[in-house]
Amino acid sequence: MKIPRHIGIIPDGNRRWAQKNNLNKHEGYNFGLNPGLEVFKLAQEYKIEEITFYGFTTDNCKRPAVQVKAFANACVEAINLLMDEKISLLVVGNSDSKNFPSSLLEFTERKNLNGGGMKVNFLINYGWDWDLENLKCNAGRKKIASSLRSSDISRIDLIIRWGGMRRLSGFLPVQSVYSDFFVVDKMWPQFSQNDFINALQWYSKQDCTLGG
Repeated sequence: MKIPRHIGIIPDGNRRWAQKNNLNKHEGYNFGLNPGLEVFKLAQEYKIEEITFYGFTTDNCKRPAVQVKAFANACVEAINLLMDEKISLLVVGNSDSKNFPSSLLEFTERKNLNGGGMKVNFLINYGWDWDLENLKCNAGRKKIASSLRSSDISRIDLIIRWGGMRRLSGFLPVQSVYSDFFVVDKMWPQFSQNDFINALQWYSKQDCTLGG
């Protein structure tokens, strides 16, 4: 099976799942922690070199304060669950904002944990416009890549989105330019290993020429 080198994860549907299960919207985020850990373990098993998780965006911070606090705390907890793993960790997002968790500031530059390993990236308080803010209109391709605030994140081969929506929602627009896109109709808290495996099997059948 052809394995993507870098996978992007959009874990959508936490609030909708919570409502369907008679919970408040903000209570759904904690139910996304175990799926994230399972995806990480599967990525390790399939020898994925790099994985990027979409945590929350600057636009998400327009939501009610209780929700903002809940998803920010869930992101911190998700990273805490990986602290004993052999990974190369990077958190990308607007760290000048009060919505960026201060406990994650040390990871805004890539840091090897336990000797390093798979590259694991989290987008936290991330905005596509914030990411592209330093670009110049006349920049060449190499200049564009190096000017990104997310410049230490590589091109993405496969993006998997849960929750049934067919959109990128501002997810790393430059790195996603040639990504294949697989949608899982189930909500993120309903994750099963087959979601991930089905996405890999689908990707292996795609003709990935990068325009060539």
